[in-house]
Amino acid sequence: MQFGVVMQCVPPASRVVDLAVRAETYGFSHFWTFDSHILWQEPYVIHGQILASTRNIVVGPMVTNPLTRDWTVTASTYATLNSMYGNRTICGIGRGDSAVRVLSGQPSTLATLRDSVEVIRELGNGRAVEWQGKQLRLPWATNSRLDVWVAGYGPKALELTGRHADGFILQLADPEIAKWTIERVRNAAADAGRDPMDVKICVAAPAYVGTDLAHQLEQCRWFGGMVGNHVADMVTRYGTDGTVPRALTDYIAGRQGYDYNHHGLAGNPSTDFVPDEIVERFCVLGDIDRHIERMKELQALGVDQFGVYLQHDGKNATLQAYGERIIPAMAEHTAAVA
Repeated sequence: MQFGVVMQCVPPASRVVDLAVRAETYGFSHFWTFDSHILWQEPYVIHGQILASTRNIVVGPMVTNPLTRDWTVTASTYATLNSMYGNRTICGIGRGDSAVRVLSGQPSTLATLRDSVEVIRELGNGRAVEWQGKQLRLPWATNSRLDVWVAGYGPKALELTGRHADGFILQLADPEIAKWTIERVRNAAADAGRDPMDVKICVAAPAYVGTDLAHQLEQCRWFGGMVGNHVADMVTRYGTDGTVPRALTDYIAGRQGYDYNHHGLAGNPSTDFVPDEIVERFCVLGDIDRHIERMKELQALGVDQFGVYLQHDGKNATLQAYGERIIPAMAEHTAAVA
């Protein structure tokens, strides 16, 4: 099981780069960033600095979208970074939330998302693609390798992911919901004639190591509000008749809207509707043993990577605990002497 870190690009960028360097030292394989160019600094510029300062860690957005960036420019950016630093980029993409809504836009259609996945992946891997009536390729990118992982929650998004994506990103750590989404993705992959195990699974959620549960709940409540933005869209589309698990939809009944000025921040006033139960289910809280227990539960469901959101006041202690205790506990151990 691999581990990643997920962070906002809050200035100064040097602090984000420093955290990525420390994450690599602690054994994290990936460093993901939000992609909201109005709320925070431009992630791809920062990704270049991270790659220049590290040796192995893979960087990418969690997540970008098909609307605020031209797909061909996005692919060219990844391919350029791969050319400069080795194949160490990954593209996480979804329909769009904060980057789009801050500009008064709406998330993309699933058809647009599907088409963007195709264009970004093919160009990012040096292959030709049909684009607006022309066949295009990046002739200098023949050695570039890029996976595209799709984030989503609803049945149609999960089907799209299984049929077209290299990986699936679930932004919450509730085992019941993880089981439902993973099964949907892998069944869709099988129906499309793919090997379901070729679709990698990433679960990402706030993780806070410590013993003061009440404090952890307040520091991570923002996440239920962030997820609630997507859940509200799903309820509009599918209703609450059981098509989507009630464990995912019921909690937003008291939602009154959302202020993106506080997006992803502890103390977000738009998240008062999120109950403690949801925070505990969606996030990973408590002492080291509780974190290891949840990681093993997720691993048993087929999760290949856990992404640690560190938007709280215990980021340094949590990063260290994962590096020194939790990641080693989840690693495969081979004896030096048989």
